[in-house]
Amino acid sequence: MYRSSSDTNPAPRTAAPDSGTAAAPANGTTAPNSSTTAPRTDRKAAARDDGGVLFRKVRVSARDQRVFVGKLVLALALAGGAGYLALRPNWLVALLGACLLGAVYTHMVELQHQCLHHSSFRSSRPHRLVGVPLGAPLLVAYSHYRVRHLQHHRHLGTPQDSEFFGFDTRKPLTWGQLLRGAFDYARLLGVARDIGLSLANRWTYDLGQIAERRRREVNAEYRLFGLLIVAAVAAVPLGAGELVLRLWVLPLLFAVPMHFLVELPEHILCDTETTDVLRNTRSIKGSWFTTWYTNGNNLHVEHHAAMTVPINQLPQRHDEVRRRAVHVESSYPAFFRQVIKAVRPGSRPPSPEQETAVSTGALR
Repeated sequence: MYRSSSDTNPAPRTAAPDSGTAAAPANGTTAPNSSTTAPRTDRKAAARDDGGVLFRKVRVSARDQRVFVGKLVLALALAGGAGYLALRPNWLVALLGACLLGAVYTHMVELQHQCLHHSSFRSSRPHRLVGVPLGAPLLVAYSHYRVRHLQHHRHLGTPQDSEFFGFDTRKPLTWGQLLRGAFDYARLLGVARDIGLSLANRWTYDLGQIAERRRREVNAEYRLFGLLIVAAVAAVPLGAGELVLRLWVLPLLFAVPMHFLVELPEHILCDTETTDVLRNTRSIKGSWFTTWYTNGNNLHVEHHAAMTVPINQLPQRHDEVRRRAVHVESSYPAFFRQVIKAVRPGSRPPSPEQETAVSTGALR
């Protein structure tokens, strides 16, 4: 599940990218790769030369922008409907509404993820303006998330991987690990610490160097969260405590495990020792509903191959991923069956050699 950077062990200090594209290391080197000796840039160049569209970058079009705005409008409408149910006098209906509202808040973080990559609007300016409120209900700071997440794209498959969400897919898979990730409410303590550091103007990025402007943006967003929390606490003695409980606290409790389940498939049980996106990342075809709800997070190989491509264009690249990638599932139930099997006593994830054999059809 997601957590503040103060809750994770710092990786070796590396420069974090501030732009929407992943920059090459300053010294021109790449991380060690246990599965191949070819440089990462050589593999990607070879992949692009295959004639496919998987690694092709495109600009955000007017249609792409309209699609994203439509998603925003729908999310707001769903939040309004779920909020209405959460305020009903019948507690069963209210709990259902709070659960649905938590699901909408989770969906909003996936919309925020698209804003991180500046692939929602034709201009870069609206992305932060929209991205900050999208993450506010779950206390996900847009600028902090963006710095960490772009660093994750740059260093995936290396020890410097710095995903913002704290579930470590490189550790042995156990039921205890899954439960801790699903119910990681301790993440909120890390947010509280970041808020305190920001209020004291002492917040610093612990996984590399970032521009002072980025640091100020992160500080401002955590201070905003501090104001929201103070306002919520102040509302309790004024008689609005039940509103806070039903519209924020309960939905937040429901959203934590929901978001964990959305994020879980991305890299778990994949080859985490290679920088090859066709082996270290998973895609799930899913249904129209899961593709909409996760905002295309199921098409994760497609996303990592060209991270600035608007999400609504990723399905066009899935056929190529099915032909070339190692980890491609037909549905979420099929993926979760793999996870259950992997955590059974005595079972082990497939080795890189087995993965390659499956991808080439040697194993049936």
